[in-house]
Amino acid sequence: MKIIDAHHHFWSVASGNYTWLENSELEMLWGHPTDLPREYFPNDLLGDTGKFELSKSVHVQCGYNPTQSADESKWLQELADQPGSGGFPHAFVGYVDFTADDIEDLLSQHCEYKNVRGIRQILNRHENPLWVMSDHDYLKDPTWCTHFSLLAKFDLSFDLQIYYHQIDEAISLARKNPDILIILNHAGMPADRDSQSINAWRTAMQKLAECDNVVAKISGLGMCDKQWTVDSIRPFVLDVLDAFGTERSMFGSNFPVDILFSDYKTIWNAYDSITSELSNDERAKLFHDNAETYYRI
Repeated sequence: MKIIDAHHHFWSVASGNYTWLENSELEMLWGHPTDLPREYFPNDLLGDTGKFELSKSVHVQCGYNPTQSADESKWLQELADQPGSGGFPHAFVGYVDFTADDIEDLLSQHCEYKNVRGIRQILNRHENPLWVMSDHDYLKDPTWCTHFSLLAKFDLSFDLQIYYHQIDEAISLARKNPDILIILNHAGMPADRDSQSINAWRTAMQKLAECDNVVAKISGLGMCDKQWTVDSIRPFVLDVLDAFGTERSMFGSNFPVDILFSDYKTIWNAYDSITSELSNDERAKLFHDNAETYYRI
């Protein structure tokens, strides 16, 4: 079966655009950035895929430069256009800060690169300081929300990365912008694992799925379950599929971040095992077709 990896990253510390990877004091939900590879390129991803038939891929932003936010998109387009690259990555999700005064100019810069399909600005807020990934509660910021609506003008989607307790603000954003495709990252990041929180996460997924312009990516589950097994992630995969259906869900590896928790083969074999009772058509959508549709590749 052909696969499209709907969520992965490339980077090079030597480029100077990934300073967070050099921060030895930084600790996050998933671990320490200095434990990750110092560089990760298309040939590294293709090497990790082994015998899997990876036909296309989607790169999601991981570089942060507020004044030159399109630099990463420029670099990725150069990678994709190199002879022999196979076109990897076939789609990019870039970064902008939607509170920026020159937001239209920043979005225009990204759109100069033919493989750009969307934008991500990480929004995760949490009472646990190690799990905070955003310095501001942007979903409650009027300027941010106003500028967000410009995505429609540029025909760009938005990759939404939040925790379940931020779901009401996310739903409000989706309903105010029905013409913008919102792609939920990492199955809504079910990091809190007490039974009450898991139930609340499940309810949040069902509520968000009521918004027709929202689809879900099942990826990065190792960040919330470092010792994961097929059985431990199965309920979360199935709950997302129950909420969004096979028409509005897709799979990603979150490599090379998830390289800390497993190899590439193990992740995709887990998805294969969990969805084994679905029809061939449903599985094709989850592993390939939906990513092709939603990221227009």
